[in-house]
Amino acid sequence: MTKQIMVGGVPVGGGAPVTIQSMTNTRTDDVTATLEQIRRLAAAGCEIIRVAVPDQAAARAVGKIKEESPIPVVVDIHFDYKLALEAIAAGADKVRINPGNIGSEDRVKAVADACRQRNIPIRIGVNGGSLEKEILAKYGRVCPEAMVESAFGHIRLLNKFDFDDICISLKSSSVPITMKAYQLMSQESNYPLHIGVTEAGTVRMGTLKSAVGIGGLLAMGVGDTMRVSLSADPVEEVYAARDILRAAGIRREGAELVSCPTCGRTRIDLIALAGQVEERLKTVDKPITVAVMGCVVNGPGEASAADCGIAGGVGEGLLFKRGQIIKKVPQDQLVDELFALIETL
Repeated sequence: MTKQIMVGGVPVGGGAPVTIQSMTNTRTDDVTATLEQIRRLAAAGCEIIRVAVPDQAAARAVGKIKEESPIPVVVDIHFDYKLALEAIAAGADKVRINPGNIGSEDRVKAVADACRQRNIPIRIGVNGGSLEKEILAKYGRVCPEAMVESAFGHIRLLNKFDFDDICISLKSSSVPITMKAYQLMSQESNYPLHIGVTEAGTVRMGTLKSAVGIGGLLAMGVGDTMRVSLSADPVEEVYAARDILRAAGIRREGAELVSCPTCGRTRIDLIALAGQVEERLKTVDKPITVAVMGCVVNGPGEASAADCGIAGGVGEGLLFKRGQIIKKVPQDQLVDELFALIETL
């Protein structure tokens, strides 16, 4: 089991539930827009939020954001250690840095000291695209072993200054490299792991890559907190993360949809029907499984493990509960009848 850190009031590692993270894409110094986005993300299921701190204006905004944010705030720092110090003083709940790019050791010490004094953890963010030149020269390419070696170099640097309240990420845009790097790290240390596939892409491909990479790691018991990185509205990242956690069997919060792939027996627009049900299920927080099946002959039986569901026929369909048919319903009333049944569960 990994050691545990606290990000604000949220535990990460040590057997705590895997948490969902995202990152704002507003200008951090636009406090109103940033808080508005954080509230939307929290409502979608985000549990920890990260904000970019590229300049002093952003660093100065952290205090106000932290004051009103409904979830813990992580600051993302590159190069300028003074920005980290200002954000820490403003009340950040966690700092994400690459200790290798903020300058001399005394600067790393200053950040470590400030975090220790306030009990703020540091995430060491190793990225396959920005490995140290000497490590790249040693291995000749970006590989899992190179990423893990980089992480341990940063850990040693923080440990030198008596700091060990650490979380690690080892992200690459390559799913196999990412997965292997996290597996190696989990075998060689007990630091909590922030898992994700970086620069994963647009909603479709990025979700697929993240589902394979993050979901595969979670299925092996690797990972304590996660972010799905998408070129999209960050809310889409949170929805994808929730879906991955459910698909990996990690969480049972909210409703899960199962639907058949359609075949020549289907006499109803099942694709549109499933989409409609999926959209409405976003507001259902019961841990239930809901089935949308295309065939009244096999549907209820095939989906007997579902808590409830509908099966389409010609002009009408069946409403069923745990495999038992409740009644026939006109086609245009199927979805409303299904959600009326869900209310009773």
